[in-house]
Amino acid sequence: MLALDQPEVKFALQSVEQACRLVRQVQVELASPALTKDDRSPVTVADFAAQALVAQRLEQAFPGQALVAEETAQALQVPAGQATLRQVSEYVQRFIADATPQQVCAWIDHGAGLPEGRFWVLDPIDGTKGFLRGGQYAVALALVEQGEVRLGVLGCPGLQASCRPVESGGSLVAAQRGQGTWCAALRAESTAPAFEARDFTRLHVSEQSDPMQARLLRSYEAAHTNTGKIDGLVKRLAIQAQPVRLDSQAKYAILAAGCGEAMLRLPPDDNPGYREKIWDQAPGALVVEEAGGRISDLSGRALDFTAGRTLQRNRGVLASNGLLHAALLDALGELGG
Repeated sequence: MLALDQPEVKFALQSVEQACRLVRQVQVELASPALTKDDRSPVTVADFAAQALVAQRLEQAFPGQALVAEETAQALQVPAGQATLRQVSEYVQRFIADATPQQVCAWIDHGAGLPEGRFWVLDPIDGTKGFLRGGQYAVALALVEQGEVRLGVLGCPGLQASCRPVESGGSLVAAQRGQGTWCAALRAESTAPAFEARDFTRLHVSEQSDPMQARLLRSYEAAHTNTGKIDGLVKRLAIQAQPVRLDSQAKYAILAAGCGEAMLRLPPDDNPGYREKIWDQAPGALVVEEAGGRISDLSGRALDFTAGRTLQRNRGVLASNGLLHAALLDALGELGG
């Protein structure tokens, strides 16, 4: 079971749940109207506000600890960004009443920490297209110590532990090294009491060992993967199962819950040198491993979180239920993957 009395676990669960509450408010109030006018500003507001909130909570809980996160406040500090900064600050003030725009920028920039020793990794919104279309997205937070992911939390406002999309509520999926992967319902109230053991259900990957029945977790967004090679993998293994399509690290939650068997990130043909950002992989990697699955690069090597803000020493990512990992790696090798 998660060590719910440990300060790091308490911080991670509470911070991700609060950030999910914040970004859900932005989604409901700003994103729905914007869908008809191709406006990405709602996800920009949510990204910045969630990062500021988590960074402020981190400074309170663990002063001086590094945060490695996706956003910087530079774009908010020029004249063209002032309107967005006002919106970001207004959402942060719902949770930190006396927050000023200057403080909000400073909290956001706390995410420029060095990824060395002990540090936290944050993706304030993973799955921007899912957020904008009302689909799946995740707030993803992890604690890394000496290159090993020790704690990973995914807040998935549109996903139940049963793997079914939901209109409200959602799930908090958490993994702690050596303690398994667990899922609890996201609470709607800011005054909700601390989590207890009874709030969590343990997750475990599926026991499917037939490659033909492997349900691949595939993205709607194709910018950072090689869809053609994944299609080739499907043909080579004669996979008959229908893929499960959704955005973000919510795929890792579904894999951990046994509702899919594999997820791949392959460098696209037009950018073969692409390397994954550590905030896109660290939280979900531990969620999969502690649920009994396996995650590696396309050569079968463990993911190396000691190379900076990207997985510079790893090409691509393969996550699976473990039972199918070797077959998938072999097939990728045959395809030149």
